[in-house]
Amino acid sequence: MTLAWSLFLAYLVGTAWLGWLGYKKTTGFGTFAVGDRDMNPVVVGVILAASVSSASTFIINPGFIFVDGFSAYFHFVIAVAISFISMLAILSFRFRRIGAEMGALTIPDWIGKRYGSRSFALFFSVLNLLSFAFIVLLVGGISIVMQSLLGISNSAALVITLTFVTAYVFIGGTYAHVLTNMLQGSLMIIVTLVVLASCVWVAYQQPGSTIEALRAIDANLVAPINENGKFFNDVFSIYVSGFVIGAILVCQPHILTKALYVKDDRAVKQYLVVFAVVFVLFQLLGTVGFFAHLVVPDEALVDAATGQFRQDLVMTMYLKTIFPEAMFTFVSIVLLAAAMSTLDGLLVSISTITANDLVLNVISKRRREHLTEEQQMAFALKASHVVLIVIAIAAFFINLQPPKLLGIFGQVGVYGLTAATAVPLLLGILFRKIPVSLAWFGSIAALLIHFGLFFHGGTLFPNSTLTFANPGVTAALAAMITIPTTLLAGARLAR
Repeated sequence: MTLAWSLFLAYLVGTAWLGWLGYKKTTGFGTFAVGDRDMNPVVVGVILAASVSSASTFIINPGFIFVDGFSAYFHFVIAVAISFISMLAILSFRFRRIGAEMGALTIPDWIGKRYGSRSFALFFSVLNLLSFAFIVLLVGGISIVMQSLLGISNSAALVITLTFVTAYVFIGGTYAHVLTNMLQGSLMIIVTLVVLASCVWVAYQQPGSTIEALRAIDANLVAPINENGKFFNDVFSIYVSGFVIGAILVCQPHILTKALYVKDDRAVKQYLVVFAVVFVLFQLLGTVGFFAHLVVPDEALVDAATGQFRQDLVMTMYLKTIFPEAMFTFVSIVLLAAAMSTLDGLLVSISTITANDLVLNVISKRRREHLTEEQQMAFALKASHVVLIVIAIAAFFINLQPPKLLGIFGQVGVYGLTAATAVPLLLGILFRKIPVSLAWFGSIAALLIHFGLFFHGGTLFPNSTLTFANPGVTAALAAMITIPTTLLAGARLAR
């Protein structure tokens, strides 16, 4: 425990110092939001991979793969990696060019200026609050690891996490996010290689093949379709939705805006290459979900307080079983860093969007006319700080009694947000002149389909074999219906 606290405190001190450096580089709300738009593309590639690969990749997803086997592995690892990288490459170049020309700071800001509609920007600034569900997931994942590592209570872990991350984002904004994520991303690369090497070692220790060992435990673990799976049990939930979800996840507010950090298309190409290599490496950590079956005893995955199975404990218990205490401690610190790397990015984006696109749009037009541009930005910066504090307090109280499946809770909100955002982004990037009414229609329809099916799909379609309890299925259906429809309409209008 002494070693754990020593390493953790060293990590906190190092990260706090980087946050202070970020503070000294932050000169106003513009740099708080996107920096100086001329960052090193290698740095942007690493921090983007670190931002995307967070508690879900390092802590939560291995639990789904432990339960549903190859079905979940294909969905979360193979399909998501291929489609995410492809969509990011398609959108990033024109998103950056258009955003730079308009001086956009956020995705709602980009959408509002692209369509010339303040009300559309306001709509997406409100919709962006759905990403709060993912913040709850991240904070909960951090708490799980911290409790096991430091021997503290859930409430203590939440206080430390939210106070620390909120504080360095509060003072340093995007620069604090970039500098701390570069440290966190570098540590994540090292640990990922170590953990994957441990999987190779476990496989080598098996008397026969790993596949046969898993098949002996449960044949569904290595079957192309796990018919007994709770969330991934048919072709659509495994294969189709995996590719669709991977593509629309690019539209998260803290991801596509990374294109605004660099100055030209050459830099975009460079950071995309770096991102792809590091991201694929991180995604492969889902493999732990298989190997945990071979080394982790069943009782280790039972919550001591409730006596129930906790799939969210799979990664932590695997590391605790396979590594000596010192190595487990180091790797666990990096798992915390992985989750914090996405948490700080989301906090920057949600506070920036709320301040710039919600608060500034809500205050009366008459009041804005009496404020200079500089005064408006100063007001937005103060508002972003207030938003950070409110988010931290709300996340704390929700995680005192966390949702049973953090992964599903986080996905419901963020998948709805990305499904709705994908329509105006694709229309705005692929076509020059598109009526805002078409973009409005696509976004609203995507939201209604996703949330309608997730909450009421079983009632509305009682004979359907689709897994409506899986938000990846409902969001994929929403995207598959609205995106082709609006793109076809856009192509006709563009003639």
